[in-house]
Amino acid sequence: MSTFTPSTIDAETFLREQRRKELVRILTCGNVDDGKSTLIGRLLLDAGLLADDAMKTLEEDSKRYGTTGGAIDPALLMDGLQAEREQGITIDVSYRYFFTEKRTFILADVPGHAQYTRNMATAASTSDMAVVLIDATKGVTEQTYRHTAIIALLGIRHVLVTVNKMDLVGYDQAVFDRIRADFGECCARFDFTDLHYIPVSALAGDNVVHGSASMPWYRGGTLMHLLETLNVASDRNLIDFRFPVQIVLRPNSTFRGFAGTIASGTVRPGDDVVIFPSRKHTRIRSIETFDGPLQEAFAGQAVALTLTEEIDVSRGDVLAHPQNVPTLDDRCEAMIVWMGEEPLTPHQTFFLRLGRAESLATVDAIRYELDVQTHHRKDAASLPMNGIGRCSLTFHQPLAFDSYAKNRTTGSFVLIDRVTNATVAAGMVLDRRREDAKGRWQMEPRSRTLRRESGSIAPKQREKLWKQKPVTLLFTGYSGAGKSTIAYALEEQLFEEGHIAVVLDAENARLGLNRDLGFTTEERSENVRRVMEVAKMLNDAGIIALCALVAPTDEIRRNARDLIGSDRFLLIHCDAPLEICRKRHPKALYQKAHEENVPGVSSAYEIPSDADLILRTEEETPTQCAQKVADRMREQWLF
Repeated sequence: MSTFTPSTIDAETFLREQRRKELVRILTCGNVDDGKSTLIGRLLLDAGLLADDAMKTLEEDSKRYGTTGGAIDPALLMDGLQAEREQGITIDVSYRYFFTEKRTFILADVPGHAQYTRNMATAASTSDMAVVLIDATKGVTEQTYRHTAIIALLGIRHVLVTVNKMDLVGYDQAVFDRIRADFGECCARFDFTDLHYIPVSALAGDNVVHGSASMPWYRGGTLMHLLETLNVASDRNLIDFRFPVQIVLRPNSTFRGFAGTIASGTVRPGDDVVIFPSRKHTRIRSIETFDGPLQEAFAGQAVALTLTEEIDVSRGDVLAHPQNVPTLDDRCEAMIVWMGEEPLTPHQTFFLRLGRAESLATVDAIRYELDVQTHHRKDAASLPMNGIGRCSLTFHQPLAFDSYAKNRTTGSFVLIDRVTNATVAAGMVLDRRREDAKGRWQMEPRSRTLRRESGSIAPKQREKLWKQKPVTLLFTGYSGAGKSTIAYALEEQLFEEGHIAVVLDAENARLGLNRDLGFTTEERSENVRRVMEVAKMLNDAGIIALCALVAPTDEIRRNARDLIGSDRFLLIHCDAPLEICRKRHPKALYQKAHEENVPGVSSAYEIPSDADLILRTEEETPTQCAQKVADRMREQWLF
């Protein structure tokens, strides 16, 4: 460890050295009186990170408040409020900046009381890792569940579970193992990529900075060792360039720059960028800083960007690369931590602040409330104070945003009461493609004034003229099972018989209509939904739609049947063994399955449980299969 001593190093050199170190933000949380402030104080004390005047003040306060019988009480370093010192608890969030030879840290000590959960959520939103304290004499409690749920919700992936007060249980390994098992059950449903358990005594200093002779059975690192060595740099998004504009700089008539902190990604002079919400295109002329221009800047750096064109850019606008843009919308789905004393109910309107952008926003509906102890969803007409729930919101103007999972800056917001100006909620935008794939099938149109239009030609007139029942056939199966080949063979046969049919092939749709979709199960669901909407319009015009789509799950296929209508829909399973499909596929899809998320290999494919017709494409030719389908159509619809 090293400390700053004015006699050995000048201030400018010291500041330059600190800027080169990695900055890590730490959250500490736990129940009331679990020892958070004591742990932090011990960390700073044993690491030699206290200046002489701070040490003297600590000694005087320890004698004055008498919390440890006159001995040094490390908790008083963090409990800054008079009420906290008198009660021996933490009420407000206390921040402490310190540094070691390896890193600089900003540490937040948050309240343990349930009524101060909002303070905890605020601190967690900017943290890289969390220290969860558990009292060895009490074990895992409901507040532990609550804090853990918020930590997971706010995207913290590095968690140090610190079992404190081991001295009060005789440093018993069995107590530690039991708490470890209980917490493991608690967090099994959360996406923590880096989880560590440490037995400590904050008061005695065991395993905080120095190892403990009292717990020889623990062979892991101390708390300080883990804080200095855990890899948090890989969490930062260096792919999706987002630059929220904080201020427009115009010091003179020759310079116009846009200052802010890069939220994610990297940028270089000459890069093409798009301005949101205007969607205007331009190019980066230069990247300016106090120390001079840069040839590259990345997430976390505060810079001023100049552009090659004179474009109207204002505070709250977002710059992004044109091939990788945020969502621009006036609606979003979000998880909300409600902080207001009065419950949140639907149809309330607030000021919303998302990054540097502001708008009025209305909470349209509360989808569900999250039970923090079981992590189950429950119906809710309102959200109580400290409640967590999923809500749908409408902005009064389109805003540029990402999902919180992709970008914690452009994916988070706060709601502000319009009368009191108090912050009443923190929100995390959900990825609707991932979270709401099913909802897209049932989503209402954006405008309530829209009405379905129709012409004067009745469907029966079209059927009589063209001598056919306008229906939709969905050919499903593995990639390479023969779906498209059979669909085109059937189209040709129907054409020769005088019928009008159109093949809607998934690959063709992805080249145009669905070019924005990837290959997750949720995006495949949206791919099918859009094609089914086209098929329905073709049916309404009297045309037969032959749809060749993987449609990998029963749910997707049921949604397709419901959208078209069971009376004019056939589900046809093109059944072929996966090994045959591997050999057939002309584009080596299965050799790069990890890239394309291929159903049956790198993602699930559910064999249809309600297929109207099964084609054994390994045994029969495409022509024979097409003939079987045509026969079934004539049998069912008599044409």
